[in-house]
Amino acid sequence: MKIQLIHGTFEAQEALELLSKLVHAKIKFHESKITNVCSEEDIKMRESKIKLLQKDLYEARIYISTKQIINLESEIFLNT
Repeated sequence: MKIQLIHGTFEAQEALELLSKLVHAKIKFHESKITNVCSEEDIKMRESKIKLLQKDLYEARIYISTKQIINLESEIFLNT
């Protein structure tokens, strides 16, 4: 099954806003899963994912800042 999450052309500021909200939602998800009952390995894995998301968002901001119009495409595939 496939969900078309984003498909469109956006002004740079709108694209950045949408992308930022999606990345922040994913960061909050990982933060919510870090608890005092998690193993150290699980915490480190989630912290690593958060750092990577932050890095990717930073790089996307730099890229988007040089553009006026951005095409965004995002699909989610559900597999078992």
